[in-house]
Amino acid sequence: MGLEWQGYSADARWGLIGDRDNVARFSPLIASLPLLVTLMGATFHAQGSNQLPDIGTAGVAALPIEQEVRYGNAFMRFARAGLPIIDDPVLNEYIDDLGQRLLTNADGVRFPFTFFLINDPSINAAAFLGGRVKVHTGLFLYAESESELASVLAHEITHVTQRHIARYMEAQASSSAMTLAGLVGSIALAVINPTAGIAALQTTLGLSMQSAINYTRDNEYEADRIGMKTLYDAGFDPMGMANFFQKLAAEYRYASKPPEMLLTHPLPETRISEARARAGSYGARALPPSLDFWLAKVRIQVRYGTETPQALLTYFDSRLQKGDYPLKDAAIYGKALALLQLKRTDEADTLMQELATRHPEDLFVVDALTDIDLAKGRSAQAIARLERFRTRMPDNEVVVVNLGNAYLEAGNYKKSIAILDPYAREHDENSLAWSLLSDAYRKAGRMTDLHMARAETLSLRGDYQAAIDELIVARGTTSDKLTLARIEARITQLERAKKDLDSLKG
Repeated sequence: MGLEWQGYSADARWGLIGDRDNVARFSPLIASLPLLVTLMGATFHAQGSNQLPDIGTAGVAALPIEQEVRYGNAFMRFARAGLPIIDDPVLNEYIDDLGQRLLTNADGVRFPFTFFLINDPSINAAAFLGGRVKVHTGLFLYAESESELASVLAHEITHVTQRHIARYMEAQASSSAMTLAGLVGSIALAVINPTAGIAALQTTLGLSMQSAINYTRDNEYEADRIGMKTLYDAGFDPMGMANFFQKLAAEYRYASKPPEMLLTHPLPETRISEARARAGSYGARALPPSLDFWLAKVRIQVRYGTETPQALLTYFDSRLQKGDYPLKDAAIYGKALALLQLKRTDEADTLMQELATRHPEDLFVVDALTDIDLAKGRSAQAIARLERFRTRMPDNEVVVVNLGNAYLEAGNYKKSIAILDPYAREHDENSLAWSLLSDAYRKAGRMTDLHMARAETLSLRGDYQAAIDELIVARGTTSDKLTLARIEARITQLERAKKDLDSLKG
């Protein structure tokens, strides 16, 4: 996260990896964030006693569930406008599947969750109101097992299910002149624009440092405790959380510039030892490496990292020759993606066909084969494969979006629209589907539908006025009474949404 609601502390016992010098080193930054400590609880702070009470049932009076969902929806508009969200169907599918597996084993889930990736090399993650959980690519790349990554998500899920922000709102409701909407807006703004968000919070609220520290500790004890139970119940290795803590602390113990996660989520020695003890009480699980975790990790490294395709090709070649990559097929996949970026499609094709013989149903493989087919002008082959998958997975993002794009590349705009239009309307927050649909409408010459689809894309970024302008243009391109009625109704909805969002912006 660029900046999360996690706890800096002036207390050396709560310091960065238990190091008093680190606390002193970062004290100016610590002093500037007394309020953010309280808002969201760290993604990883000190573990508490197993006897800690479940305190997450409070917070309902100040922030009803339906209101929390509303604010979560508004936050996503802020996020899409200001954060580098990765719109990658395969990675979306993976992170959502992982999150849903944890949610199935979590208590207190009151609404659907959204898990999304941010292209940011810092090691961090955070949750927000309404079940919105963001994960940085840096965290993904740093984790060495699916259990380590899942431990982060389990912790963040707990912050939402235990309603830590809602409880903060409740605590502030009677002591602050700021409206609830304004407070939420400042919090959301601080995720997107830290400087402006912190200023907004500091000028409207007053809270002592010690109060902030204590509030955060309570949240973190609870999130660590319940998060590890969720992790274990979902079938992951509970040692994943302890191992992640230990590795992060050891690597950056004496670093002059620790990673963002350690600034926002300090790791005192007691937290590491308590995590290991708690994991031991559950019992470690010896799990085989997850293929999809390693494929996702490799995909992020190649497609969203900073290394050149040639350097990545050399890297994966070397690991394959040495035979020391955790999963050989993941290294083959990485090599194929690097070759594809270098436009050496024949070589990439050979490698992916090899993987397809061993993993014919894996969507990472299916997606890469589609990219290769389209690059080689074999759209008919890509369409035939994806249509077979669609008979079994009619609502799968990877299958539907790839198929709509394949028809688009083949020049069959009518078929592309027939596939993408109902999917985009059913999954109305899928900006990639709306973007591809807009392209299909444009190429098909359907200008009214083009402007209406563009309006949906703009509304997802919270640019409601531009969205309304698109609908006004659409209105001038048609005389169909039913379409005009739809446009007018949508303009009314967006005008209401704009007022809602403006109230959060203060």
